[in-house]
Amino acid sequence: MSGIPIGLGYLSVSFTFGIMAVGTGLYWWQATIISMLTVTSAGQLAGIGTMIHPGLYMEMLISQITINIRYSFMSISIGQKADSKFKGIYRWILGFMMTDEIFGVASSRKSVSRSFFAGLCVFPYLGWALGTLVGALLGEVLPGSLLSALGIALYAMFIAIVVPEMEKSKPVIVVVLIAIIMSCGFKYLPILQGVSTGIAITICGVVAALVGAVLFPIEEAES
Repeated sequence: MSGIPIGLGYLSVSFTFGIMAVGTGLYWWQATIISMLTVTSAGQLAGIGTMIHPGLYMEMLISQITINIRYSFMSISIGQKADSKFKGIYRWILGFMMTDEIFGVASSRKSVSRSFFAGLCVFPYLGWALGTLVGALLGEVLPGSLLSALGIALYAMFIAIVVPEMEKSKPVIVVVLIAIIMSCGFKYLPILQGVSTGIAITICGVVAALVGAVLFPIEEAES
């Protein structure tokens, strides 16, 4: 039951991804397969931008590692709470569904069992795949003006994730502002407009994070 709210949220967000994927020239079935094999909103958004320019494999590799590296740390954290039966091949299979929202729910428990995590992943996965399918199919028949309006939903999700953290922490505000300013630079400055989307996202994310780490270091607690 814990995964139902996440699944409903993914249904609407992936619907927008399906529309955007078809808008870049992908077929509906290609967009659906992408969502079935890679459950990562930001990674998929950056990925389709790179895929329409064949041959930029290194760029895709760098951007995807930068965007999705956080899932590795989330998996390590949840792995420390996993019970004795949650190991081996099960971690490999279920680790595929490690997302921000699933991590948030799983990390709130003292112990994470194999069955609980599997149940937690079912509805989010179905919601993500089904939403992409529906969005991709409708993306081929809906008018362009409506598609442009619906395309805002994916970005709205990212804003909804960032803004609450900005309200809690001034360092987060600084880091986000740095990323925004750099992103605008890549969009509007002539000297930077030639940089591809994947590399631009990577540079903005890494530089903003490094500046935040230097200006606002987190002191480690004494053992």
